[in-house]
Amino acid sequence: MTPELQEAGAAQLAAAQARLQEASSGGRDAAFGRVLHGAQPDFAHGVALYLDEITVSFDGFKALNALSLAINVGELRCIIGPNGAGKTTMMDVITGKTRPDHGTASFGSNIDLLRLRENDIAQIGIGRKFQKPTVYEQLSVFENLELALKADRRVRASIFSRLTGTQLDRIAEILQLIHLLPEAQRTAGLLSHGQKQWLEIGMLLMQDPKLLLLDEPVAGMTDEETERTAELFLSLEGQHSLVVVEHDMKFVGELTQGWKKVTVLHEGSVLAEGTLADVQSNEKVVEVYLGR
Repeated sequence: MTPELQEAGAAQLAAAQARLQEASSGGRDAAFGRVLHGAQPDFAHGVALYLDEITVSFDGFKALNALSLAINVGELRCIIGPNGAGKTTMMDVITGKTRPDHGTASFGSNIDLLRLRENDIAQIGIGRKFQKPTVYEQLSVFENLELALKADRRVRASIFSRLTGTQLDRIAEILQLIHLLPEAQRTAGLLSHGQKQWLEIGMLLMQDPKLLLLDEPVAGMTDEETERTAELFLSLEGQHSLVVVEHDMKFVGELTQGWKKVTVLHEGSVLAEGTLADVQSNEKVVEVYLGR
């Protein structure tokens, strides 16, 4: 080996060691948050999602103002607050759509969400459902779920792919869970609004997410559909972490069952936390959100 190659090799080794040291320090620019092949979040400490001092400004307006929030593994957390409180921006930050001006966002103890792209974040197990359902209306319910399977979707793989018995069982399991087994062959565009919401939730579940972000999931649903949705979410609790942004206090009450934590956002930060009864009796919450 020539002296030049030895020097080049030494320089590369020093650079690699420096990157490793930087990653282990856990700083904002650390490489530990980059998703490598097969990377999985570490939930050993019991926290699924941790936001710390997240600030987002748009033309001088602080949509999020030093927001700090922790969601435990398997927890179902309801988040409420008036319009403009920062709920959507918070989910945008978690899913990589918006980059904050300041703060940190961690998935488990080892993944820095702020260093990842949107598609990377989806791949590591964070699924988001928007208020308006987005399904493939020209396809059947079954075909929608089939498309959502974790699989190789390159053209050649799609042409020659065949569902395995395990995959068929998984689709049947999700159809049963979202109350759409009798509608499996029905065109998705013919479903009711509530059924389309369930189908989109089912499509997320096909990806086996570890964290689900659900934005006003029962908006526009009938009372019966709302009740069934509450049953669905409660059945997912423990297997997945769920963050439910909602205005329907009756639905929030059904999900929290009198003892689970509710977070109230106002002007981009946490105004109050506690049981639904606690926050409903909080004077600040009453003043800015629930009304006297």
